[in-house]
Order: sequence, then structure tokens, then C-alpha cells
Amino acid sequence: MNLQEILRSITKPDSNAMLQAKNLLESFVKPQGSLGHLENIAIRVSGITGKPRNTLTRKAIFLFGSDHGIYSEGVCSSPQDFTRKLMRVYAETQDGGINVLARQAGADLRIYDLGVKELVPHKNIITRKFLPEGTANFLHGRAMPLTLTEEVILFGAELVHQAKLEGVSLIGTGEVGMGNTTPACACIMAGTGSRDASLVGRGAGLDDEAFARKQRVILEALALHSESLTDPVNILSCVGGLDIAAMTGVFLGGAAYHVPVIIDGVISIAGALMAYMLEPITREYMFASHESPEPAYSRAAKFMNLEAPLKLGMRLGEGTGCAIMMNIIDNALAIINGMGNFDELL
Repeated sequence: MNLQEILRSITKPDSNAMLQAKNLLESFVKPQGSLGHLENIAIRVSGITGKPRNTLTRKAIFLFGSDHGIYSEGVCSSPQDFTRKLMRVYAETQDGGINVLARQAGADLRIYDLGVKELVPHKNIITRKFLPEGTANFLHGRAMPLTLTEEVILFGAELVHQAKLEGVSLIGTGEVGMGNTTPACACIMAGTGSRDASLVGRGAGLDDEAFARKQRVILEALALHSESLTDPVNILSCVGGLDIAAMTGVFLGGAAYHVPVIIDGVISIAGALMAYMLEPITREYMFASHESPEPAYSRAAKFMNLEAPLKLGMRLGEGTGCAIMMNIIDNALAIINGMGNFDELL
């Protein structure tokens, strides 16, 4: 399907299944609503699947690796080759934070090279180099061509389609790419119509000088591209990243193919926001996980009226918040599948 066909295929969740789930939860041996977010999660999953009771047994986390041309403006404190090195850790030693937490959650970790400099092929990395050197420096032009941007979005959506055919029923979104909080913040500011420098965060611990430079770079880039920031695809093309575009597609695919998709941190929520702007119904298929300390995260979450149930002070990325949230969703579904009602037990 092309992008417009995907958008037209997105429908609202099943309200009848949600009502059945709500009635079940209210019949259980507990005060109504006493399990809070867990009940809301179970109800929302019912709307996505069309069934009041669910077990999401097969899970996957998509981890997108890509480099970013804006790195050359000094907006990141880590060496750029850390992107490549971390990808090797995930694939070879499998001792990264996301490896550990994905195993704990019982999730498949699927690693994609969308454009990591000098990363050689590996059996545990799916290579799809849209731009072998990563995106261009968006302070001097578009980060990537408009047609390529749509291609990357469609790639993300197709990953969900293929996963659904394999039996995957719950998806998380992760990324790695030095400097990628800069395009994420730029996308969020462009999407929400803000030019407030206080939304720019320090990423992986910038000092004051580098932080001021990051703020200036984002504001100058948004000014440079101001006439082109008319829709999400153009925003991604102008100031986005391959990782954010792919995640945009994953969120669209989740809504199109009725698979719940979990948001991780600020880069992930930038992709969620772009999907939401393309079709607001996609929000109903998203689950926020942890609240990122990056201020742009809160801006995007508020814009979409999403609340992250976990406040853990996490800032690693990689999809680690998604892995933790998968366990929470499992608990929510265990409630609706396992509790008894008043008539049966009392």
C-alpha cells in the first residue's frame, strides 16, 4: 500500500469489545476502577484486537540504527562511531540494556541498519541502508529527500504488517543514533508549532556551551525550513531522521493492522507525533511507556493527550522503556483473564 492507502485503512478501535472488557472489569471482586491504569490498558487492548480478553504472547521490539548529519554541528557529546559500536554490541555480545530487558520481557529484538556509517553486515542485523552515511546536515538543507522519507515511512508500516503475519501481537519501538535527540526535538517543535528553546534538552549530558549551540542549531534549522514544514512528511524530510521516519511508519502500521505499539522516549514519541498528525486515530493504538526527562517529550505527550504511566528517570533509549511496559501490559491482561466476579466467588 502507498501512504494514502494506509491512512485510509485506519479505523477506530472496536467500541463494543471495549465495553465488554469494561463490564468484565467492573464485575470482578474489587472496587470499581481500583486497578487504575491496568484496567484502562486492558480495555484499550480490547478495542485494538476486537476481543474483550487477550493474551499478547508474541512480542517484538524494532530497534532502528541510523546516523545523523546534524551531528557535525557539535550537538552531541558522544563520538559518532558509538552508533556503529552499539549496534555491534546489540548484535554480537547481546549485552546491551535493550538485550537484557527484551529477554526479560520475552520479546524478539529486531535490529535494523537504516544508515549507520561503516557498519558491516551481521547475521543479527537486518540491513536496509536507505542512506549509507545517514541523513544530511539539516542546518544546510533537507535531512533527506521527500520521496525517500515516504519510502522509509512505508518500510516501517510494512514491518508491522509482516510481523502481524508472523503472529506478533505487541510491538515496541527503539533507536540508536548519536545526536538523534536534536532531530527529535526539531520534529516535535515543528509539529506542535513551537519555537520555545526551553523544549530543547541536554540529551546525553551536554555542557552549557554545547547545550546553547544545540538550541541555536534547532531554532536556526526551523527558521531555514519554515516554509516547508507544512505536513509530517515534509517535517521529517527537512529536520527528521531515518529512525524517526521508520517509527512513524510503525505507528501507522500498528493502527492499520490493529497491533498495539509502545512508545519509548523522546525519539520514539517524535515518530508517534508525526503519525498522529497524519491520522489522529493512530493515538488509540499507541501506549506510552516511561516519561522521558527531555522536555520535548512532555510537549508531544500533552499534544496527543497521552500519559506515560512509568516515571523511572530513564534516558537510555534503545526501546528499553517499551520492554518494561510490555510486562505492565501482560499484568493488565492477566487481570482481565484471571480474576473472578462477585457472583462466582461470593
